[in-house]
Amino acid sequence: MKQFTVTNLTEDLAAQCAALELLAFPHADPADLLDEEDIRVYAQTFPEGFFVVMDGDRVVGQGAGIFLDFDFDHPQHTIAEITGPHQCGNHDPDGEWYYGTDMVVHPDYRRQGIGGRLYGVRKDLVVRHNKAGIIAGGHIPGFAKHRTEMSAPEYIDRVATGELYDPTLSFQIENGFRVAGALENYLHDDATDSYSALIVWDNPEYNKSKAAR
Repeated sequence: MKQFTVTNLTEDLAAQCAALELLAFPHADPADLLDEEDIRVYAQTFPEGFFVVMDGDRVVGQGAGIFLDFDFDHPQHTIAEITGPHQCGNHDPDGEWYYGTDMVVHPDYRRQGIGGRLYGVRKDLVVRHNKAGIIAGGHIPGFAKHRTEMSAPEYIDRVATGELYDPTLSFQIENGFRVAGALENYLHDDATDSYSALIVWDNPEYNKSKAAR
């Protein structure tokens, strides 16, 4: 298997990372995606939470996130609301959770273990900082084939039970995430009716009594 390098974000990688965003989400509104300025601000705000996978000097994958608190009693949110300006403005070093703002693998590099490796380094970060776990809005690209048959929440439920397979959400479930609901108008995307799945990975080593406050 090809060897890839995982590094933390630096400002000089911003242009490549922004280009990868557009390539990976062709149906999304570019205004909802990380652009070069957003990524440069991210590099100044919380580079430790933004992992970049390199094939030589080429960016082929990235997984970003910030620390924040989350209200599970009122889970509905959009990506812009919860992350703040530049998708990192609401970063709180003392936040209980790592909120995944971005996960992208270059189309030419999929099925080479990059996604799993990104989940691994994120989990390591969460354990190292004693956070409760990872929360994210999981993309549901497979829903596009079922839009005329069912609603997005029903599709998410059926993927969660294993009745249907989704190339992204099923992979996330295989990596230890649980589905905690459906997020309406999370990120504008005509192919998914702007829905995403609320996914959670619970840190088995989390010690709440020692959490930073």
